[in-house]
Amino acid sequence: MPSLPASSRLSLYLDLIRWNRPAGSYLLLWPTLSALWLGAGGFPGWRLLAVFMLGTVLMRSAGCCVNDVADREFDRHVKRTAERPVTRGAISPREALAFGAALAFTAFLLVLTTNLATVLWSVAALAVTLIYPYTKRFFSMPQAVLGVAFSFGIPMAYSAVRGEVPGVAWGLLLGNLCWVLAYDTEYAMVDRDDDLKIGIRTSAITLGRFDVAAVMAFYAAYLAVWAAIGVHLGLGTAYFAGIATAATLAGWHFTLIRNRSREGCFRAFRLNHSLGLAVFAGVVADALWRAA
Repeated sequence: MPSLPASSRLSLYLDLIRWNRPAGSYLLLWPTLSALWLGAGGFPGWRLLAVFMLGTVLMRSAGCCVNDVADREFDRHVKRTAERPVTRGAISPREALAFGAALAFTAFLLVLTTNLATVLWSVAALAVTLIYPYTKRFFSMPQAVLGVAFSFGIPMAYSAVRGEVPGVAWGLLLGNLCWVLAYDTEYAMVDRDDDLKIGIRTSAITLGRFDVAAVMAFYAAYLAVWAAIGVHLGLGTAYFAGIATAATLAGWHFTLIRNRSREGCFRAFRLNHSLGLAVFAGVVADALWRAA
């Protein structure tokens, strides 16, 4: 591999971790921060906020490294992913894994500033993150595994602020899993034709003609679970306004994906961060109202 100027190498590594496409980090961040606020009963403090925000970005970036190495032979046959640095040989698999390991280790150092329980949960989260890319080869709904990986910030947040993971945290995780199934099925709908040719298994392929209905059902389940938890916790109008806003956005997504166009499905996927932000804004607004 020919040597490149330092600036060019940096741009390759930034491309590897999707630095200019932060939607994935937001999808991890909003439910994690929501759990932090709910677990703490309000603002969790600057230290924990910094730990979870930086840790989320680092782990998402590490996950991109592992995913691109695992999928490099598949990605070259998909138009949207053919130019990824590992796929086109600009970064070797060994380099990508080493970089991903460094990112994950840095995130682990951040977790060490919390407590033992959270450290242990972080190890479980890392294991699921490493397993996920390979489930596309044998599991008909790999998006469910991604859902677990993308929801692990919830029990970790509760553990960090309370030293335990109560039942409500698992309820939030279950609801968030449904949200991941919704938006990652939209993502899989973009590549369905390519995935059918190369033999990758995805929820979009498994669900077939019921894909749009399933996506909307997943959205409904996510919001219903989080609304029910809000009732259980005695949260107020601001929280449910956030849920209602998210429901309105989910309804808009139906108009984007109902024709199953690549452009519409990809746009719907990318806009999911607004849906998660609406829920988080409701959590914060409710906490501020109670504190006033």
